[in-house]
Amino acid sequence: MEDMEHTEIVKERYSLSMERIREIREEEAVASSFAGYFRKTADFLLTVGEVYEELKAGRELSLEECRERNERLYRDILPEHYGESYGNPAYAVKCLGEDYGQLLSFLYSELRGEIVYAFEDRLEDMAILQETFIEVYNLFTMANADGAALPGETGEDGAETAYLPLVDQVRDALYWYVSDYCDRTVEYRVRECLDPSLAFAKDIIMKEDLSDLRYLYQFGEYISEGELRTAAFLNGLPEETVQLMADTYTEGYRKGFEVMRRDLSRKSTVVIRYELGFERMIRMAVENFRAMGLEPIIYRAAVHSVNKSAGRKAGYFATSPNRQYDYDHRYDNALYLDKAFKDRKTAVLKVAYEKYKKEAAAYAGPAVVETFGQEGFEPENKAECPSLTDKQEKLAREAAAEAAQIAQAYVPGDETSFTIIAFPVPEIGERYEEIFQETIRINTLDYEEYKTMQQALIDVLDEAEYVEVTGGEGNDTRLRISLHPLKDRERETNFENCVADVNIPVGEVFTSPVLNGTEGLLHVRNVYIGDFQFRDLRLRFEDGMVTDYSCANFPDPEAGRRLVRQVILKNHDSLPMGEFAIGTNTVAYRAAERLGITEKLPILIAEKMGPHFAVGDTCYSWSEDSPVYNPNGKEIIARDNERSLLRKTEISRAYFNCHTDITIPYKELGDIAAVAPDGTRRPVIRDGRFAVAGAEKLNAPLEESAC
Repeated sequence: MEDMEHTEIVKERYSLSMERIREIREEEAVASSFAGYFRKTADFLLTVGEVYEELKAGRELSLEECRERNERLYRDILPEHYGESYGNPAYAVKCLGEDYGQLLSFLYSELRGEIVYAFEDRLEDMAILQETFIEVYNLFTMANADGAALPGETGEDGAETAYLPLVDQVRDALYWYVSDYCDRTVEYRVRECLDPSLAFAKDIIMKEDLSDLRYLYQFGEYISEGELRTAAFLNGLPEETVQLMADTYTEGYRKGFEVMRRDLSRKSTVVIRYELGFERMIRMAVENFRAMGLEPIIYRAAVHSVNKSAGRKAGYFATSPNRQYDYDHRYDNALYLDKAFKDRKTAVLKVAYEKYKKEAAAYAGPAVVETFGQEGFEPENKAECPSLTDKQEKLAREAAAEAAQIAQAYVPGDETSFTIIAFPVPEIGERYEEIFQETIRINTLDYEEYKTMQQALIDVLDEAEYVEVTGGEGNDTRLRISLHPLKDRERETNFENCVADVNIPVGEVFTSPVLNGTEGLLHVRNVYIGDFQFRDLRLRFEDGMVTDYSCANFPDPEAGRRLVRQVILKNHDSLPMGEFAIGTNTVAYRAAERLGITEKLPILIAEKMGPHFAVGDTCYSWSEDSPVYNPNGKEIIARDNERSLLRKTEISRAYFNCHTDITIPYKELGDIAAVAPDGTRRPVIRDGRFAVAGAEKLNAPLEESAC
């Protein structure tokens, strides 16, 4: 009965807010310089309302009508229209002034979340957003009517003709919108990450006719030609090929638990994260996971600012309608982040996990499908965009650390695992189909053969006190990486023999360096990290910590430093070298060189194509005390470093809640040498070629590449 009453109240709230928004579109009750913003935003909300009614009525659209509706919903922030969109902070500031412009552009961005809420039938979330819009609008109408706040426009004679609310009034309205509804938005986010009964996307994947591409438009995301082409391509593949893709993905997940000696039978749910277009494969993966006793959870990437993480999407999503728009709003939390809000969100997060602790205990970890081939993104840094102060950066780091501790308490890292696999998208170029088939081949390389060759490398590396890495011609890398001392070489090892389980494809060997004595310069001429293509990236280390950094992405060196700090250091002043690895997938390297896609590969594959270094936490964060073993039975003892050990005395300083890989490709590599305590040097790689007996076969693809 209470649920029915609540539903009726929500319907009434939504209906009343829509009625008021229709009136706003026709009114002239605010300063004329702001009228355009409120009318255009009202028009957008009414458009979403019309789409919501269409969806409720079950009206069937043709493919062309689906395209038209999708374009209508996202048109305003597409690159060709973004220059005159209030979603663009630069345009909003130009039209509305610096303070109002930032705030109202943030509000507009939040309101755009209504699109997906309409598709998911989340009427209360729509009503909340619309009521917030009306509340802000009322501040402007009241100020204009009362003439009691800031003088706005002036006539030719200098007389005041309009008034504006105080900026702090608008800021407070938005602050309390985020803060007051935090117990709803944050709790729901926790639930949708853990509760398999929330099946909006899963129902589309499992029940719709995937040969009819109209299904893509049911998600409510922006659908580009990329998603349509990907789905059409997968539909044209033989059944056994798609099944192989799904089997490789889900079997990698199962193997992860096996290799880590963790009990998968104690778990009952798995999260699937992927990008739209791969539904045919995902449907098969769902069936595979169910056969393992795992019910998949498939949730959307965060929509509310309060749940977003700058530069990172987790969940399912489609091509961004405009990556510059995403970049411009990455620090919208600067408009509301203070200590009181940080503490409130942390408290809400803990209550939410406690509420869903049964679901949290059942969660086995994520299975991720990544894509690659998109054009590199070089953002424009705009002064008009919100940015975090030093104090806010500190608060954001504290919030991330507190959130990680809460998640760890309810979902212990030593009880879960994961897997990641990647496939190309059509944007990669004319040879898309060939590249896709080659990717499948790379993802299914012989596990056993690589395991043996990688063990030969580990046997040499385990004799070393430290490793030296030097760049080849044009690469200035010169690094010394300190290793943990082994007490019993018969039972212990420093390096994990990583084949095709949690990280697909094979292969790499990796360790957590000792920070003390780890030093030097890491240099890469060209590398993709997330959406960003870094040019001439340089990181300098002293005692394992980043002490200086730069890139050549912008004419202004300081702009380059800011990009490195934001994307790689995640706004930390410094990060430790959390991982040193040697990638062994020379087959992937050869294929990438032959197909001309080396610079477009994701780090998941690129890290297997040369030595790589991660800044941030180790690969064993939050599970350092759980023994991990190689296939030969030796325990990997290098699970800690000097920072992670602080978890025993000062946990707030132990973790950075990030881990970013940076690879030196074979063609930029000079030598890797294992240096023993007595100074004896044994080459692991010499002049870009493997130099260890038993691993010679790894050089064959490199020789082909050089021809």
